[in-house]
Amino acid sequence: MAKKADPIIKVKSRLEKAEVKLKDLHEKVKDRTSRPTVQVGKNEVVLKKAHHKPNFTSKTILTDSTWSYVEIFLKQEKSKEAEEALFYWEQARNFYEASKSLTTVSSPLTIYYCFLNATKALLKFKKQNFNLKHGVTGKRKDGQFVLQNETLTIKAKGVLSGLCAYIGEPIKNNEPPYTLKDIFYNLSFIHRAFQLTFSSPSYPELFVPIVNPRYVYDKFRKVGWFEAQLESEHSNNRTYGNLVGFGLDKNYDNSHFYVIRRNKTFKWDCKRNQPTADSLLDLNKYHHKIRKQLRTIYGPNNLWYIKRTNLSTHIIDRSNLVLIFATMHRLSEMARYEPQALVKNLDKNHSWLLTEFINKSPLQFIDEISSEITGNDFRATGFRE
Repeated sequence: MAKKADPIIKVKSRLEKAEVKLKDLHEKVKDRTSRPTVQVGKNEVVLKKAHHKPNFTSKTILTDSTWSYVEIFLKQEKSKEAEEALFYWEQARNFYEASKSLTTVSSPLTIYYCFLNATKALLKFKKQNFNLKHGVTGKRKDGQFVLQNETLTIKAKGVLSGLCAYIGEPIKNNEPPYTLKDIFYNLSFIHRAFQLTFSSPSYPELFVPIVNPRYVYDKFRKVGWFEAQLESEHSNNRTYGNLVGFGLDKNYDNSHFYVIRRNKTFKWDCKRNQPTADSLLDLNKYHHKIRKQLRTIYGPNNLWYIKRTNLSTHIIDRSNLVLIFATMHRLSEMARYEPQALVKNLDKNHSWLLTEFINKSPLQFIDEISSEITGNDFRATGFRE
């Protein structure tokens, strides 16, 4: 005689099947629409390059050169700080123009003085105190002419330390020296060149490309947060697992590409797209913090990346501006005092990487400085949005 099934087991089995059906039904009716973008009036708030006080609602400025735009911007400000900043900005432009006619071995000297004066323009305009010293020193270790033997140290006083203070990257006691190899690894705009030059497991991919970065909000909870999409080829658990402080937004399907969100939120109390003063202040603070983890590349397209923080070696927690400034200072020292050493470095297997930095860093640096001064974003012309 067959043994009768336990009624308790039958009930559990039915409950499990019901839960599965309920879950399936929930997934089918789940809201897959995009979350609303944070707005101020009729303007959407978009991610900006500037670390401090960006003009969130302004449109991107399309230009192949920001020199004239920033010059006009400073003239219109009509303040003592703007007048002093304009002097340094014009000096920076002169050095930039002079660099165009120089060789790769000579140009780092004038490019650096371009960076130095552009940085002074920013710090003067923003009323950021700084010492007139350069704020960085470099030297070469004995041995071969390789990037890991070229080192530099950021000092507690100087123009560079003023830039660090402005961005929110204060100089630590006993600041460690950085090698040019590690610095190049930490620069997004030459990262592909670095990976092709140094193919090594100890230097894995450091930057995760993202698209459609934006600030979204929940009107019921009155909070907002940063959201972005991972490109389809990077939408996998391996890449997602490398992003510290981010979660997968289950509001979306996430089957074709992952939509990630910053776990931390900011206060966003906004009626009829008119946020409170506290909400705007909270947004600016939130943007400043997350901007330090994001990197951008100047060009005809809007390119944003998240810099990984889950690696224990070769990571330098400094912005593009600081690392570019410091590196060009070291190269300018070589161009002025040790041109033969610079030539020997340009003859090595890292020649292309070094040349890419010298050629591309002026565009990247001036673009970011221009955004910091004006609060606007700039993009090269020759594309359709």
